[in-house]
Amino acid sequence: MATLSTLLAPELALTGSCWRLRTNANGYKRAVGKALVTQASNGRSFRILERRGSRLWIQLLEDGYRCWFELEAVLGRAEQRSPWRPALLPEVQIASRLPAVLSWTERAEQQANTYLWGGTTEPDMDCSGLMQMAFASQGIWIPRDAYQQERHCQPVAVAPDAVGLLRPGDLIFFGSPRRCTHVGLHLGGGRYRHSSGQDHGRNGIGVDSLFSADRHPVACHYRAQLRGAGRVVRCHDGRHLA
Repeated sequence: MATLSTLLAPELALTGSCWRLRTNANGYKRAVGKALVTQASNGRSFRILERRGSRLWIQLLEDGYRCWFELEAVLGRAEQRSPWRPALLPEVQIASRLPAVLSWTERAEQQANTYLWGGTTEPDMDCSGLMQMAFASQGIWIPRDAYQQERHCQPVAVAPDAVGLLRPGDLIFFGSPRRCTHVGLHLGGGRYRHSSGQDHGRNGIGVDSLFSADRHPVACHYRAQLRGAGRVVRCHDGRHLA
């Protein structure tokens, strides 16, 4: 019988069982193929929803995100755990940890890094992966994707050259009128740190500005796509989000 700390074996990969990773793992979009959608770092927990061939359909417990794991990648590299419960920090405690969140992103920028779609472990991350990992480093869990993070936050009014209501640690959202597709972290004074791709970005982590005086091509591109901003005032409870 499996007990706590039992390592994952093929016969123990049962629907409903919960495990804690002892290594990083890639999360894929489908049961076949290499389309990366997220990554899970050492120490994260997951529940098995289904087993299909050589892959497991799982739900990450801290943010409710669902993806496929390669069974071989987690065999012997995950230990069984007790039922998971979210740590829901009060707003004042979240606010007190924001300076450390900002510092974490600064350290991440100083490492050699490139943009990775689906990247959620250091050093290579996508925009929302950088945000999630920065907050999670201080025990504040937020959703995985940029559009989910936008819905999760308390809205804050912002426009190019009008950033007076923003605070350091707020999230800034970009995209089309229909959907949020990019996110950055406000550092203060309209400057934000984000991980952006090759086509219109820096192919990694960098700092840009919401002010029209900043004529850098990356700043101009995202400023034209500014949707709004939001403040993290609560932790994600681990429920699956569509």
